[in-house]
Amino acid sequence: MIGFLVAGLIIGALARLIKPGKQNLGILATLGLGAVGSLIGGTIAWLLGTGSIWELDFLGFVLAVVAAVLLVGTAETVVSRNRVRS
Repeated sequence: MIGFLVAGLIIGALARLIKPGKQNLGILATLGLGAVGSLIGGTIAWLLGTGSIWELDFLGFVLAVVAAVLLVGTAETVVSRNRVRS
């Protein structure tokens, strides 16, 4: 479980580094988006038959980072829309 959280934090941090611009997301949001991204990436890699959902291989890691980048972009859009309305 701790390894999953550490991997989620690393994947979330990489996603924030890859996505251009400034994201107004805290450490918990980064951790959460990275963890969800790693689940998505692991699931896609598992469906492709390259490994287990809980053990990220290279393809799973790359897919997890891509999923996390998309999640960070989506979260930033949602956060910025909520700030405009307020």
